[in-house]
Amino acid sequence: PLKFFGLTNRFRRHGQESQRERIKQELYGFNKTVEHGFPHQPSALGFSPGLQLLAIGTRSGAIKLYGGPGVEFMGLHDENAAVTQVHFLPHQVSGCSTHTLAAPYHMLHSHFAPPSVTRVTAVLAHSSGDLLLLGTEGGHVFIVKVPGFRELEERNISLEKVTNSVPEEYGGRRSLEHVESLQENPVNPRQVLIGYGRGLMVIWDLDSQSAVKHIPATQQLESVWWTEDGGHVLSSHSDGSYCRWKVAGDDPQSEQEKSEVPYGEDPQKVNTVPPFLFLSGGMPRASYGDRHCISVIHSKTHVALDFTSRIIDFFVIRDGPDHTGEPSALVVLVEEELVVIDLQTEGWPVIQTPYLVPLHCSAITCSHHVSAIPLKLWERVLSAGTLQNTHYSKKPWPMTGGQNLAPDPPQRDLLLTGHEDGTVRFWDASGVCLYPMYKLSTAGVFLTDSDPNDNLNQGTEGEWPPFRKVGCFDPYSDDPRLGIQKIHLCKYSGYLTVAGTAGQILVLELNDEAAEQTVEATVADLLQGQEGFRWKGHTRLEVREEPVTFPPGFQPFALVQCQPPAVVTALTLHSEWKLVTFGTSHGFGLYDYQQKNNVLVRCTLNPSDQLAMEGPLSRVKSIKKSLRQSFRRIRRSRVSLRKHHVNNAAKLQQANARLEAELAEMELAPVQRKIEPRSPDDSFTGLVRTLYFADTFLSDSSHNTPSLWAGTNGGSVFAYQLRLPPVERRGEDPVTAHPAKEIQLMHRAPVVGILVLDGHGSPLPEPLEVAHDLARSPDMQGSHSLLVISEEQFKVFTLPKVSSKMKLKLTAIDGSRVRRVGVAWFGSTRTDDYGESGLTVLTNQGDLHVVSLPGVKLQVQYPCIRREDVSGIASCVFTKHGQGFYLISPSEFERFSLSARCVVEPRSLVEVSSETPSTTQPRALPDGASLYSPSTLEVQLFGTITFSCFTE
Repeated sequence: PLKFFGLTNRFRRHGQESQRERIKQELYGFNKTVEHGFPHQPSALGFSPGLQLLAIGTRSGAIKLYGGPGVEFMGLHDENAAVTQVHFLPHQVSGCSTHTLAAPYHMLHSHFAPPSVTRVTAVLAHSSGDLLLLGTEGGHVFIVKVPGFRELEERNISLEKVTNSVPEEYGGRRSLEHVESLQENPVNPRQVLIGYGRGLMVIWDLDSQSAVKHIPATQQLESVWWTEDGGHVLSSHSDGSYCRWKVAGDDPQSEQEKSEVPYGEDPQKVNTVPPFLFLSGGMPRASYGDRHCISVIHSKTHVALDFTSRIIDFFVIRDGPDHTGEPSALVVLVEEELVVIDLQTEGWPVIQTPYLVPLHCSAITCSHHVSAIPLKLWERVLSAGTLQNTHYSKKPWPMTGGQNLAPDPPQRDLLLTGHEDGTVRFWDASGVCLYPMYKLSTAGVFLTDSDPNDNLNQGTEGEWPPFRKVGCFDPYSDDPRLGIQKIHLCKYSGYLTVAGTAGQILVLELNDEAAEQTVEATVADLLQGQEGFRWKGHTRLEVREEPVTFPPGFQPFALVQCQPPAVVTALTLHSEWKLVTFGTSHGFGLYDYQQKNNVLVRCTLNPSDQLAMEGPLSRVKSIKKSLRQSFRRIRRSRVSLRKHHVNNAAKLQQANARLEAELAEMELAPVQRKIEPRSPDDSFTGLVRTLYFADTFLSDSSHNTPSLWAGTNGGSVFAYQLRLPPVERRGEDPVTAHPAKEIQLMHRAPVVGILVLDGHGSPLPEPLEVAHDLARSPDMQGSHSLLVISEEQFKVFTLPKVSSKMKLKLTAIDGSRVRRVGVAWFGSTRTDDYGESGLTVLTNQGDLHVVSLPGVKLQVQYPCIRREDVSGIASCVFTKHGQGFYLISPSEFERFSLSARCVVEPRSLVEVSSETPSTTQPRALPDGASLYSPSTLEVQLFGTITFSCFTE
């Protein structure tokens, strides 16, 4: 009987484990779903007028395609290889992969051994849909049959053939150099124009395989454009000139009709779509070498569009069913953003982009996600943002390709990003497109070097060239102390609090009307009179004494200034109690923003921690701390350089991330690390890592009271009991805070999270969540538990006695440390009635974990971020429904999901006709293919991954 009983238990346990595994599959599932933002380091641009699809290639080997909002596709080369050209092949978009051009690569390489000879420099996708012309560095033009990619050797245009056809008077048949451009005759597809780097242009007849006309330019060739009537060719040259050549008629020698140098000596690209002429570059090097311009000339109107970064490429969108009508929009890809100009509205305003928005207009310093935004707050934020965007064109987005098959988002989500210039940007993160809604600037509260009357978008009247600034990318910061470090938004009350680099904490309220007011600062002295400390960091920001007019939107009404003015490391708002708590490396405080006074200030500074007084931007000569200080020295440059270029943004961001991620003792081999006691003399032990409000049991098990909890880098947890006056006396009677508990973790590991669980083991609801009937009231009958999350373990204590109940050690398993933690609800895919709460955890190894509540057991683990990507790990933010975001570059968020039910990903369809291509297909329609899903969407990709010799 005993053996039988034991076997029964074993079988029962096995059955329970199998059932639990099934439940896990219904709750959890890891997916990287979509990349938000602007592609990092774009290198190529393509467009299909017929499909209305935009393609962007990057230096890392990615190909991204965009149609209408929500229509997105992405491909990535297996190797880190730059994409230098992207072309849609007419009628051949059917079933290719990123390795489509492996065959032609081997073919070319086997016939012409020297890689320099066969490196592709120009590509022409012939309108017939049957041919692909590849111009090379050696001057040869290879003709390839598609879709099979078979070289037509007998039709290749060798350099020798062309050289023999060149007239003797053209420089004694000097070297023609590489093929710079290939163009098809818009009215006679049998003819193609070959432009060589030395300047000569040849019109070649594909049928007779002979040259029919020569254009004897002598200046280095930059670009060529064949006018749509086929009668003229425009060429641009290295001396800054562009020329117009007549090519109609039987004369084998073309005549130059016009040559003009608009500005000065600088290479430029020319494009003409009547009645517009577009010139890229051409600025005098000496005076405007730092400008990135496209000049638009229409009749007597001449504007030099001055972009924020280097121009990659541009194209023009045209009206009409065949896309041969009037020009409607100019699309320009620059290194840091995509700009679309409305050519049909007076003044040529910019059309706001629904995707590809440069998240890094100013470097991102922090982020904050808020789920399930109430409709009223959503509409008010959207309205405030609409008032900011009156300078944009009213025209709809011109690229409309494909269909967005993704279902409507189940809720409205906001992603808030803080930036180095003191702005907070609100993004619609509900679906595939991360759409800009509203921008808040905090710089107006303080005195900075900026002049509010400056308007960089307007050039001086009569100025030549007639510059006009376009684009929103702005790499400059008036003062690095403005940088936003922490954000907390209450979606129920409309209160927002943001904290910055120089110890400033602003409390803001949403207002639908403009208001003029003065913001007075309340100083919080976190040193509390301790002697022997001298702050060596940056000074505080000076507050404007005169009233400031704030536009509709979030308007500041209260300001707390920490002294010393160190970076704010923790921030939490409780809008029901009208309290905000903040922490730095010196201590934490509690502020009553209704009565505008300090309730509590607590110094947590260790007397031996002199490093905390140095400030995050100063230089400290310490060999022991040399690694940490190297990052600090990088950040110091932000103070010394009031205006610094965007090239430093990535380096500064990484330094900030490393400083935040490695506030505890640096470990160069964390995998080998076990839990070890830390010395109380370690640096930054007093730094406040987390702050938490809770209505729970502190003094006894029968009376619950409001409380404040603070966790530090030295493993200390401080609990304060708060006494709030009755609602009717809230504006007069003071709020008080009394010390109640203090916990010191044995190993002094940094505390990164604090959570109170109710009698049912559920996390306490957010402030005002129960009042809005969006959460059930917490169970106040059973005993509450305190969960303290350190970098090394999850430990549960009973309340109010604070005795250890259970724990889960993380570090002892694989050396991981907790870097980010959040609370999420995971719904089942099998039924809408079941779900579980859990902790979402990101470690310094880049792994994601889900830990169950209240049992504190590890459920699933997934690799997500490379462990070397310290900046990406430090930037991660979790949502309340099991999703997350992290930066994969300074301009891109990667979105991921740990939930099997809650997944936001693009689902797109592009339908095309299967008509037989016509031999007189116009140039404006170089496509006509079919594609269905991300796995079958096809364009031809040209880059070093497919042509190993095709490099930048």
